[in-house]
Amino acid sequence: MTELKNCPAPAKLNLFLHVNGRRADGYHLLQTVFQLIDHGDTLHFTLRDDTALRRVTDLPGVPEQSDLMIRAARLLQAEVLRRTGVLPRGVDIAIEKVLPMGGGVGGGSSDAATTLMALNQLWNAGLSKQELMDLGLPLGADIPFFIFGETAFAEGVGEALQPVRAPDCWYVVIEPGVMVPTAAIFGSEQLTRDTPVVNIADFSSHCETSAGFGRNDLQQVATKLFPPVAEAVEWLAAYGGARMTGSGACVFSAVATEADADAVLAKVPAQWKAWKAKALHRHPMFAAKL
Repeated sequence: MTELKNCPAPAKLNLFLHVNGRRADGYHLLQTVFQLIDHGDTLHFTLRDDTALRRVTDLPGVPEQSDLMIRAARLLQAEVLRRTGVLPRGVDIAIEKVLPMGGGVGGGSSDAATTLMALNQLWNAGLSKQELMDLGLPLGADIPFFIFGETAFAEGVGEALQPVRAPDCWYVVIEPGVMVPTAAIFGSEQLTRDTPVVNIADFSSHCETSAGFGRNDLQQVATKLFPPVAEAVEWLAAYGGARMTGSGACVFSAVATEADADAVLAKVPAQWKAWKAKALHRHPMFAAKL
């Protein structure tokens, strides 16, 4: 095998996101439910004749060597070298980029996770799912979830994962047109950091209406700093519960059917990009040999 084409990197939504505290190292303690959805980037991997790792698609504002895909590939390449004494062949990575940067839908993390899963196959590296999750965690707290590969109740900094059932529904997602830097939200003095801890049963008891369970503690800060996010929340709330995902900027609402999603999309003001997506129970690459 010399290439892997059309590898999906799906988005995620945070159905709720609570900040419970902060560790001594500055990282925040969180609780959330990660929901995969069927909307995302597509990656293509082709082995090279040398050992170089290259991104062959230009992504404005994202230097190649700082791209999470390249950083993830570099980590896995080094791990294979450590285990086998042989440096794997390099790879060209092309990407069809759909997910917004700074949107809270996990685009960069999902791309990195798909890179780890794909190259694990392409290089016949033989790492387990847990080993890939551990390898990806230093790059981003969301990366282990995408490798975990199913709807998850997450704790800690987002790395302690348990499978959980969530509604089989559709989502309408609005991109308010701003990029929200995660550091600005978590660094705010206005951020609530003492939300009481919940457990998986608390969420599961609200499963059929989980988009309304809890809240996103980051939303209050983001809507004050970035008015377009507040405007999107207010507009979408007229059609049901609306909530920001992650640290923003994307805003979503759960609906029962695709027809319901289409009806809302038809009314979205022209200044916003909006799309629909179905809940995924498993990552599309989950069947891959990890």
